[in-house]
Amino acid sequence: MSESLLTPQWPAPVSVRACQTTRLGGLSLPPYESLNLGEHVGDAPEAVAQNRARLRQLAGLPSEPLWLQQVHGCEVVDGASAQRCADASFATRPGQVCAVLTADCLPLLLCRVDGTAVAAVHAGWRGLLAGVIEQAVKRAGGGEWMAWLGPAIGPQAFEVGREVYDAFVAEDDGAASAFVPQHADRYLADIYALARRRLARVGVEQVYGGQHCSYNEPQRFYSYRRDGTTGRMASLIWLV
Repeated sequence: MSESLLTPQWPAPVSVRACQTTRLGGLSLPPYESLNLGEHVGDAPEAVAQNRARLRQLAGLPSEPLWLQQVHGCEVVDGASAQRCADASFATRPGQVCAVLTADCLPLLLCRVDGTAVAAVHAGWRGLLAGVIEQAVKRAGGGEWMAWLGPAIGPQAFEVGREVYDAFVAEDDGAASAFVPQHADRYLADIYALARRRLARVGVEQVYGGQHCSYNEPQRFYSYRRDGTTGRMASLIWLV
């Protein structure tokens, strides 16, 4: 893989392909430098188009990814449909590329262990709370699943207010373990730990990744909270 792509380290079936982009190796100018894949962030459209073409070539994608219009909700769409307003998609047929864009929110890739289905999930804290992970597993069908957690804002950088803590704990007492109290009703939240709790709810016990922090690795990853105006990375998964 090039500097532009990371390969998830997980024991996915041979029928599953997945990759994660970095911010490196593209054509976008500051403040989007350089492999920005988001059309909605103010970058030059021609740069985004060229970056997406470069991604297709580098990753050997079988088709154009299903680029979603993400809204921090829990809508999940079939990759074969024309619907785009959602925060997760799934595929059960080869050649359909599921993708999510992030710059601090958690990108989460799922595959059925028998290699017959995959899903990509955009899981910011609002989506997690709304149940986007549970909905993705439900919509994609039964069976045994594994998950890979891509680069998101880490537990040392993700500061949230008391209302976020209260919302999670009201639904799950054990979620309190994912928050570290700070000053004036502020908390540091571990979005990876929160996601693992949600995955456990739907029986996903094989969970990999979760070692990166988008906020604290500025040379490698975009971070909206760190930079404000910035690009977006893609997490992609498909069947062959």
